[in-house]
Amino acid sequence: MDVDVINEGINSLIRAGYYESRDELLDDAFRTMLEVRPTLKTEMAVELYKTEKISLSRAAEISGTSTEGFKNILEQRGIKRIVKAPSNDKIKKGVDLIIG
Repeated sequence: MDVDVINEGINSLIRAGYYESRDELLDDAFRTMLEVRPTLKTEMAVELYKTEKISLSRAAEISGTSTEGFKNILEQRGIKRIVKAPSNDKIKKGVDLIIG
């Protein structure tokens, strides 16, 4: 579809009152796309996780799988999981809390 036609279509739906803004229309279109093509949820979750935009648990939630299921998806694709060690300060606070 031609970009000009898409832009005019978006603008006409806003003018007709179906949407209050371009952002609202795009949000609705995006949600609908994910409903129609649910596999895209997993693809999006994997990419967001790889770029460290979201956590493993959030990626699993977005993809509609369990955390273990999402770990399996990553393993099948050869993607290493991101594991961050706690900061020295956080470790010290934990030790202080335990020791007293």
